[in-house]
Amino acid sequence: MHILIGLATLVGGILFWVWRARMAANAASELADIAGTMAGAVRRFGFRRRHDMHPVDCIDDNTLAAGALTVAFLDLGTSQTDELRNKHLVALQSHFAIEKAEAEEILVMGHWMVNECNGPAPAVTRLGKRLMKLTGSHGLDAPLNVINDVASANGGLTDSQRDALHDLQRIFRR
Repeated sequence: MHILIGLATLVGGILFWVWRARMAANAASELADIAGTMAGAVRRFGFRRRHDMHPVDCIDDNTLAAGALTVAFLDLGTSQTDELRNKHLVALQSHFAIEKAEAEEILVMGHWMVNECNGPAPAVTRLGKRLMKLTGSHGLDAPLNVINDVASANGGLTDSQRDALHDLQRIFRR
């Protein structure tokens, strides 16, 4: 009997390590996909990081700045689900007149920008100022349309998002 228990334990241990190896392989595959998307986004938007400047200040593309602003703004709300991410992609495509691949790249770059700004609240302010500098006061229209589409699907704005909206209105002098 003790031999059967030992064999069952051995088989269980082997299955556990095989499962862990598969999970590690899946994680590595997803990481490689994200890296590929990030590299494609950097090439598409012509993003060049300068070592003496913050990455947000290096943005020269209006669409990237506006899309990253929507990412930062929506990160202030509730946690992102697959449904909200898909609604965000569709809203980016319709309001910015871009394809799905470019919208996905904007999401990846936007999350990276939020990370570089140490959170969504400072990212909203910094990206808002950059977008204002690139486009002027009319540059907030398309991001607000995207935010409204996604926020309405999520049940409205949170308090932190309302505060950020007031900051954006101040930055864009509205």
